[in-house]
Amino acid sequence: MNKNSNVISDQYSDSELIKNLPGFENKYTTVNGIKLHYVEGGAGKPLICLPGWPQTWYSFQSVAMQLAKEYRVIIIDLRGMGTSEKPESGYDKKTMAADIHQLVLQLGFDKVSLIGHDIGGMVAMSFAFNFPEFTEKLIVLDGSHPSEGMYQMPLIPSPGTFNEKMDGEMPYAWWMGFNQVKGLPEQLLEGRFHLLQDWLFNYVMIDENKMTEFERAVYAAAYNDKESIQSSNAWYQTFHQDIEDSKHYPQLTMPVLGIGSYISYNYMNYGLPFVATDLKVVGIMDSGHYLFEEKPQEVLDVVLPFLAS
Repeated sequence: MNKNSNVISDQYSDSELIKNLPGFENKYTTVNGIKLHYVEGGAGKPLICLPGWPQTWYSFQSVAMQLAKEYRVIIIDLRGMGTSEKPESGYDKKTMAADIHQLVLQLGFDKVSLIGHDIGGMVAMSFAFNFPEFTEKLIVLDGSHPSEGMYQMPLIPSPGTFNEKMDGEMPYAWWMGFNQVKGLPEQLLEGRFHLLQDWLFNYVMIDENKMTEFERAVYAAAYNDKESIQSSNAWYQTFHQDIEDSKHYPQLTMPVLGIGSYISYNYMNYGLPFVATDLKVVGIMDSGHYLFEEKPQEVLDVVLPFLAS
């Protein structure tokens, strides 16, 4: 494990958490010059699962066992996440997708399907753009590749739209700007990341109680140190490069499924048709951003038929 692992309580370590997923194993490998952690279980066609911020591989635990009945499920801690390595650079989505591609080659797969949430959705899309010949099907949940539309995000929320819960028509994601700041977030959040995390879960979920206290503790432990905060913020600080890269990508021609919560459905339904030709977009409008926690069965009811078709 990398040096961050010594700050994670044994209770929230990979070796303890994997006990909640019978049949899955922790694995580590070196790709693109960095160490990646992933968990693997099931049998069948390969399904690469990529989590988002501020979570880890454990965010797929509510759906992993069901997916593993039909697929070889590989859930990856991205570069800078969990017990994967946290280098100083390489957080643009093209490089992060290359990490995944190297793992796919190591595992001997000719083609994979990918499912990504949030930042993981951005990396999954980058994989599909850069390695289309390796991509069988692509699923993104509440997260698509950075585009110039991000430059239109408001610095100040419109009157009446910034309340206890995120406004689905005019969402105000102030942390997109906060995470651009270098040097300050880790000073404010080191040792107390749960303050931001809990506020975020409460704000972007319809039923924040679906994110259990144990799950909150798992993620707080994973992001509580300076190195982890810096690395995860770097996913956001590379958006300019991601947007420039996107200008040179051809349209996606493999089957693509977009799943949006009440927060992201409208945005995904508008944006994804510009980049994908074989597309289906589904809204789970009674869920907030963390769909695996709020509506795991509804997610499976959409994902499994799409993968099987």
